Amino acid sequence: MARWRPMESNPEVWNSFLASLNVAKEWQFTDVWGLDPELLAMVPQPVAAVILLYPISKNTEKLGQEKLKSTATPVPDNVFFMKQTVGNACGTVGIIHSLLNNVNQIEVGETLRTFLESCRGVSYDERANLFQQSDPIAEHHDTAAQSGQTAAPNAEEEVNLHFVTFVNVDGVMYELDGRKDRPVNWGTCGEGELLGNAARAVKEYMNCDPGEMRFTVVSLSKVSN
Repeated sequence: MARWRPMESNPEVWNSFLASLNVAKEWQFTDVWGLDPELLAMVPQPVAAVILLYPISKNTEKLGQEKLKSTATPVPDNVFFMKQTVGNACGTVGIIHSLLNNVNQIEVGETLRTFLESCRGVSYDERANLFQQSDPIAEHHDTAAQSGQTAAPNAEEEVNLHFVTFVNVDGVMYELDGRKDRPVNWGTCGEGELLGNAARAVKEYMNCDPGEMRFTVVSLSKVSN
C-alpha cells in the first residue's frame, strides 16, 4: 500500500491545502468547538460538510459496520465517493469528499475538476486508483502535511486516527469513509440541518469510547459572501 504523510487536523493547514487547489476563498474549514446547541450556533453558515477525526477502536468499528448493514439502500450516482487505498491519506480523502459533493455551490479549482471528470462512470475502487495516481493532489497534500504546527510524521508511521465526512446530498446525510465499501445513509437531512445532524452522529461515535478525548470536528463553511 502506498503511504503519504498524515495531515494534521488543523483548519489552517486544510485551508492552505484549499488555497493551493484554487478552491473558492469564501469557503473555509473552521473548528467546531463543541456539540451543544450554543457552540454549534457559533459555526459559520451555510455548512457544506462536517469532518470527524476519531481514534479507531473495536467499538467504533462495530458502530460503523452496524450503520453500514442497516442502511444498505442504493446510493445515487450524484453522491461522490471513493475508496481509500493510500495509507495516511484519510484527511485528504475527507476533504475531497467534502468538496466534490458540493460542486454545485463551491468552485473547486482545475485540479479537482479534472479529477472529478476522470472519476465519472468508474467504480469506487477505480476512483481510489485515480486518486493514488494523481501527482498534483499528492504534491499539494505533502506540502500541506509538512506545514502543520506539530512535526509531520513520516509516511511509514502508523496513525490510529481516522477522518470521515458527513454531507447532505438531495436531502439525505451520508457518511463518507474510504475504508468502507460504500456511503452510509444516516437519514433525511433538510436544508440547514447538516451541522446538527452530523453532531448527533458524532455523539454516537463518541459514546463508543466515553473515556477517549481524541475527537475533533471541523466544518466546511462559507465564511464570506
